[in-house]
Amino acid sequence: MPRPDGRANDKLRPLVLERRANPYAEGSCLIRMGGTLVHCTASVEPGVPGFKKGSGEGWVTGEYAMLPRATVERTSRERTGPGGRTQEIQRLIGRSLRAAMRTMAFGEYTIRIDCDVLQADGGTRTAGITGGCVALADACAWLAERTGASTAFGQLVAAVSVGVVDGEERLDLAYLEDRDAHVDSNVVMLEPDRFVEVQGTGEHDSFTRAQLDVLLDLAGGGIAELFRAQRQALGW
Repeated sequence: MPRPDGRANDKLRPLVLERRANPYAEGSCLIRMGGTLVHCTASVEPGVPGFKKGSGEGWVTGEYAMLPRATVERTSRERTGPGGRTQEIQRLIGRSLRAAMRTMAFGEYTIRIDCDVLQADGGTRTAGITGGCVALADACAWLAERTGASTAFGQLVAAVSVGVVDGEERLDLAYLEDRDAHVDSNVVMLEPDRFVEVQGTGEHDSFTRAQLDVLLDLAGGGIAELFRAQRQALGW
């Protein structure tokens, strides 16, 4: 079956990374993947969580939110705190971005990456990781300039969704595909080829080892393209 947007199964959606989209944040990136648009900002704040106090080390954490009309129907704001889905996504973003750090010995500062979904068409958490990495790299460079230390940033990290739809393994699922996927996965990798996290779920069907291998190969190819786009955005 053809994909809704006519892409080949191994192709990403059109990608745009707009670095320094927010003039106030220490690092920022507006990422567009097809119809998904996520604004990622990295803020350097003095102080660390309690378990880090007195260590001389910093902390990197992620937050995630979706605007009420980012989707076809309005969703309510989470005024009483993040719900279960949001907490799970925030933990994934935080783990992924911490994996990109060379060291946490950058002083007792917290680098907080806010991933705010302006428009959602599938893959919002993976877009948040990919755009958040660009913002994090710039925030680390900003902090290094002010402390006289070398940057604590280590390696690029990026993420993409893959899944099985209509019996076909596909890369970078849009919402219509994600909604109907029999198997849905998110893959996070460090440049060039190390895995940070692989989330794979048989939503409506089980899957074989051979299918998993195909999905991981698709993800690896797509993420290699994301690394190139990140490098281009950062001027590396």
